[in-house]
Amino acid sequence: MRALVIGSIIMLTTLIVGVLGYCLAGWSIIDAIFMVIITVFGVGYGEIHPEGPLLRIFTMCIILAGCTSLIYLIGGFIQSITEGEIQKAFGRRRMQADIDKLTDHAIICGYGRIGRIISEQLTNAGRPFVVIEKDTEKLGEAGTRPLNYIQGDATEEVTLNLAGVSRASVLATVLPNDAANVFITLSARNLNTSLKIIARGEQPSTEDKLFQAGANRVVLPAQIGAQRIADQIIHPTTEDLLQNNRALQQLDSDLGDLGIHVREYKVESDSPLVGRSLGQIESQGAAPFLMVALHKADGRDIVQPKPDTVIQAGDSLIYVAHQDNPLELLAGKPSRIRYRGAKA
Repeated sequence: MRALVIGSIIMLTTLIVGVLGYCLAGWSIIDAIFMVIITVFGVGYGEIHPEGPLLRIFTMCIILAGCTSLIYLIGGFIQSITEGEIQKAFGRRRMQADIDKLTDHAIICGYGRIGRIISEQLTNAGRPFVVIEKDTEKLGEAGTRPLNYIQGDATEEVTLNLAGVSRASVLATVLPNDAANVFITLSARNLNTSLKIIARGEQPSTEDKLFQAGANRVVLPAQIGAQRIADQIIHPTTEDLLQNNRALQQLDSDLGDLGIHVREYKVESDSPLVGRSLGQIESQGAAPFLMVALHKADGRDIVQPKPDTVIQAGDSLIYVAHQDNPLELLAGKPSRIRYRGAKA
């Protein structure tokens, strides 16, 4: 870059001095510019006007300065290209050396929208990981961040081996192509039988195929997104609490695998829960549940409310329970057990 700047300055100075010199000799500005251009770039159509000894010496100086600056400029341009390629080669070699030192790291196949979000989360958590992406444009963005990446096709075992799949603890394949995710899952499972594989699926029908290929977990982003939007419509208070409280959000995510979710129940004015304490509701429930938050009618949010908190009309109860158990059943009086043959 420095050679390019110096060469450009010398070239520009030579052109300006040449034009001024011919103008001082009595030439018009057009003739002076034309003479300088054909002299510096070696075209040499011939003299426009007769030149005396001094003007010929001046022309020779312009030729020497112009050709020198032009050679210097071209050399700087070639040098910048070659140095850039050499730096890239050394950078890739250093990055590969760093990847070869990693153990128990994560591998992310795909650096699209989901891959970038995962990378940011892992970076913030201080978890070592390697990104595999074959798209040059996407890798251009990855190159501006302090992360290890490999440009290549994740469906090829050679690329997975370069990412250290045999030493990795988890692999996430998040490509938007279900067939590619299935193939990557199958290849990674063959290379590392103890590897935890998390696969993305676009179509629900792909879920079984990913499990058969060796995935430990399958995530369907479209289905999850649709569910969250529906929850925003049906249970807006719960979703607001989840977004504003990381502990509740993590609780909902962890228990979701067991079919247990954070749910919401809006207390109406005619509800039997009005006037009762949370402790009474939990102890007299017909099924197990846990109260985790309370959204009061006046807009206050109480996380981990005390058992003696009294329920009022307009409150929203946020509780953890099986998703198939509504709070009307949970908070109602336990039904009496009827034995076979007993009279009503």
